[in-house]
Order: sequence, then C-alpha cells, then structure tokens
Amino acid sequence: MPTALLSLLAPCPTWTVLTGAGLSTGSGIPDYRDEQGAWKRPSPVTFQDFMGSVAVRQRYWARSLIGWPVFRQALPNAAHHALVQLEGLGRVSQIITQNVDGLHQQAGSRHVVDLHGRLDTVICMQCSARSSRADWQNALLQANPHWHAQSANAAPDGDADLEGVDFSIFVVPPCSQCGGIIKPDVVFYGENVPVARVKAAMEHLQGSDALLVVGSSLMVYSGLRFVHAAKARQIPVVAINLGVTRADAELDTKLQAPCDQALSQLALHLGTATDSNR
Repeated sequence: MPTALLSLLAPCPTWTVLTGAGLSTGSGIPDYRDEQGAWKRPSPVTFQDFMGSVAVRQRYWARSLIGWPVFRQALPNAAHHALVQLEGLGRVSQIITQNVDGLHQQAGSRHVVDLHGRLDTVICMQCSARSSRADWQNALLQANPHWHAQSANAAPDGDADLEGVDFSIFVVPPCSQCGGIIKPDVVFYGENVPVARVKAAMEHLQGSDALLVVGSSLMVYSGLRFVHAAKARQIPVVAINLGVTRADAELDTKLQAPCDQALSQLALHLGTATDSNR
C-alpha cells in the first residue's frame, strides 16, 4: 500500500468516496473513456437528442433491449466489497457514485448517493410515473417480438454495439398511463443532476475529513464539483484511477492502480491496524 495515500487517509476519521465507471469494469460493465480521458467510442446520446427525435429513441431502446440482460447480471466486484468493509470500519461515511448500476447497494453499502440515477428504473417524462426496467424490457419485447434474436457486444450503461439494422421499424411503446415518452431514470449528457440530490451530497461532504475519488476521470462537472468543494474546505483529496483525471493538478496524491486491488489493500491495512489497536 503506497505510503503517500495511507499517510493522507489514515489520520482522517471519515471519508466521502466518489466513484466512477472504472470501479465497475471489474464487474464486466465497459467504461466510456481511455487512460487519457478520451472517448473509446462515440459519445453517449444527449438528453436533447433523446427527447427531440423519435429515431434517436428507437435506436436507443433497440440497443438497450439487447444490452440490458448483460447489464442486469453484473455482480459487485472486490472494489465494491472493499468499500463495504471500509464503511464497516467507520471510514466511509458516504459514497457518491456516478455509476447507474446499483452495485454499491447490491454489495451492501448503506449510504449511497446515485448521482446520475439508476438504470433499473424508467420514468415517464410527461406524468413522472416510474416503473422497473424489467417491466419495461417485457413491454419492449412484446412490441418487438423478433428483436430478441439480435445479438451484439455489451457497451457502457446497458447499451449494445448493435449496428447494421433498420431501427426505424423498432416500436417504442408510450407510457401506459398518459402516452408520454419513457426514458431511463438516469441523468443523460446535457441534463442536470437534480439540485436536491447534489445538495444532500454536498451537505454530507461538509462533515467528511477527506475525499477519495475512485475510478473516475472527473471529465464531467457533476463529479468534479465535489473535488472543488473539498479543496475549498482544505481537506485531503486523493484518487485511485488508471489514467489522467481532470483534477490531477488539484489532487493531494493519486495512485494509478486497479480499483479492486488498491481498495482491497486499503481495507486490509486499515482493518489490521484497527484490530491491533483493540
């Protein structure tokens, strides 16, 4: 365990942890960016395009119908379990995650802010009715009974690299209650994180003694703002990430290592230290 990271975190009683896509790659969920912070694939659909174009919604839900079964089968990896252990030691008081997979909760973490929402829920953009993604999957299959024969490689956030098909024939059902547009209950690019969600996370950060960033390049402001807030409070900000982050110049230290290995070592070290002090 690198001494620079330990020397900063060990004296801090409680931490807020900000997690990104790099934490879930060990669970088989692809990430968006390479180690230089550049897109690995075309950038995700924007909120404006999704809401403004029937064709974009057809393409999105057709690909999602194929990608969702792989996404929902993902299981927490060693990084998620290490954060549960660190919470049990009293170190992690809050997790703010940019991921939409729910794996922190599945692993057993109790204090999680799903900054960008959850992919296992869909919402009607007209009447705000929410329902499960599993039920929506059934609705999509009923409306497109032959589509399940399609196959494609998994892409980030329940997408699939499905190309070369006629998306114009894909049927996207309307909301069963009001006929409105159904959207995954996640924050798309070009869409704002709900103010109340950010406020709650910020208020908790004010009571933390350090900010630990794990598996995030911090290329989007929704996560970067927490680094700025922590620096304004003059608490340590450390990162575990393979590759550059947008906040490299602001970090007190950074460990370039796989999230699962680094967090497991951190939990083991601090757990052993706690046991020896009893």
